[in-house]
Amino acid sequence: MNRNGKQTVKTGQDDDALIRRFLDGDTGAFDLLVIRYQNMIFNLCYRITSDYDDAGDCAQETFIKVYNNLKKFRFQSSFSTWLYRIAVNTCRNRISSSESRAKKRTVRIDSPAEAGSDPFEIQDCTFNPAEVFEKREEVRMIHRAIETLPEILRVLVVLRDLEGKAYEEISEITGVNLGTVKSRLARARHLLRESLREVL
Repeated sequence: MNRNGKQTVKTGQDDDALIRRFLDGDTGAFDLLVIRYQNMIFNLCYRITSDYDDAGDCAQETFIKVYNNLKKFRFQSSFSTWLYRIAVNTCRNRISSSESRAKKRTVRIDSPAEAGSDPFEIQDCTFNPAEVFEKREEVRMIHRAIETLPEILRVLVVLRDLEGKAYEEISEITGVNLGTVKSRLARARHLLRESLREVL
């Protein structure tokens, strides 16, 4: 736990050790990896798909793919980066499939797996319901604007602006070269500003 009371995720050598244990036949080590990353991956999938059920399906599919392909992991990048790459590709495939069927997605504002992020949580005696409502409405509009972005731009905005990933890691996760990541993010932010200009 960090000083704000939120759970932190240990990576690096811890992940590598668990992977090696799994490759040596300890299937329980994989369960520990799932526990470590399941909320993070669900939230990522939710932010990309904007649909609770799709996010759950994509997260589950991601871990199935990881389980079946972990023997191919070469320890050349961090496990979390490799995991994010699989999750992002899974979400992109789901979006493409959904859009081809003209499926309507339901937008939820909260990310259920994120503890301690409830904007209605009373922090102190200055709590003002009207201000909180306005903030939630702004969040709703921002999420809707992100959802309207083309798929790859949406993914880049999620990874950079919501997940806080470095440009270099985004390039590794998406397979898009660094310069293109930056230029596409600039375009995505311009589109978001235009979309939100009249409502915020």
